[in-house]
Order: sequence, then structure tokens, then C-alpha cells
Amino acid sequence: MTGTSIKLACLDLAGTTIGDISMVERAFAEAIATQGIVPGTSAYARAMVHVHHSRGNPKIEVFRGIFPGNEAQAQAANLTFERSYEGAIERAGLYPVPGTVEALEKLRAAGIKICLITGFSRATLGRVLSAVGWMDKVDLALCPEDAGRGRPWPDMVLTAVLRLKIGSVREVAVAGDSESDMLSGTRAGARIVAGVLTGVHSRERLLRGGATRIIDSIADFPALVLDTTPTPTPVVTTAR
Repeated sequence: MTGTSIKLACLDLAGTTIGDISMVERAFAEAIATQGIVPGTSAYARAMVHVHHSRGNPKIEVFRGIFPGNEAQAQAANLTFERSYEGAIERAGLYPVPGTVEALEKLRAAGIKICLITGFSRATLGRVLSAVGWMDKVDLALCPEDAGRGRPWPDMVLTAVLRLKIGSVREVAVAGDSESDMLSGTRAGARIVAGVLTGVHSRERLLRGGATRIIDSIADFPALVLDTTPTPTPVVTTAR
């Protein structure tokens, strides 16, 4: 055990603990193509810019942003996304970001509870967890359906606090690769909100979302969490 004041780590999936950014991007592209938005068009370019900007948000909300006012199209695209992504998992498998398994083990050994947080649906989350076999390494896994709202809202972090009986939000550390991860952690009042540079958004975007620390990868997260009390001013621990 350790004397750390952090009792709960809320970790993002895609881009943070699982290195499947290209698979997610392809699934988005295939999904919008079924709705008539195809590569080489200005509509496609705009849609993919929206996808990139909205990474970390619930997938259905991303599609609602692409097809405003047309719930049927958004739902159809979301269904295609899930099928495409799960098909990619079947074909290629999923692999953790280097150092992730070791990081999870260090956190657990220190007595810190771990919650995986995602913008995937419950069905897709289940498929991901089955593929990586991490259920014995985490205490909880949440998707937007479990909490009411997904990122950038604080609901999933706060749901983890309640379900895992954490005493205070100041005992929580959040790690993610998107601006919405940072916003979610900040809005929840987490003590540490770590931006990870293995995913979709730049250091600047992560800091803009409220990151209190920037790290190269999730492999650096245990040292950050188990360190002394962090200062409130964002400090970049690496340069790119």
C-alpha cells in the first residue's frame, strides 16, 4: 500500500489504454459513407473534422452533430459504426498501449481502484473488454448509458466515485487523450487530470480542456499518481 491520497483512477480506453485510433477513424468513415457522405467531398472533410474535434464524446452524439435534426440518420450511422468497429476487432484484435498492463498492475498494487471510461455503447464496451481480457485488472467499466451523460460532462467520473464508494472527488485522478476527457475530469473536480499524448489531441488541446499534467503515455501515469501532492498549475512533463 501507499500513502497516496488518490484512491480512484478513471482511465479512457481508445487512444489512452488501447491503441486503436486508426480502427476508430475507419469505423467513423465507413459509418458516414453509408449515409451518403463519401471521401473526396467537402461534406466528408467537414464530417471528419467534426469527428476529430468530438473524440471522447459518446459516439451517438458525434453522429447527431454530423446529422443535426435527423435522428434516424444518426442512429443508422451509429449502428454501422458499432458493426464496423466490432468487425475490425474480430479481424485484427485489440492491443494495449505499451506499458498499460504494467500501469494497471502498479495502480492496483498501490490500492487504487480503476475505472475504465469510454464513449462507446455498452455493447461495444463489452466487446472491447472481452477482446483485451482486462476484467480482472479493473474494478469498474462505464459507458454513457451507465451514467446519464457521456463526456465532456462529469457524470461517468462521478458515477465511478459513487459506485466504488470513494470519499471525495479530490481522491480521483483522470487520464485521457482528448479534450473532452480533460473537461470531464475538471468538471468532476478530480485532483489530477492527466492528458496523454498517445491519442487524438495535441498538448495544447489537452491543456485547453483543463489538464493539470501532460504525460507521454499511460505508462507514466502511476508515477504521477503515486507522487507527492500535485501543484494546481498545469505543468508539461514532456516536450514534443
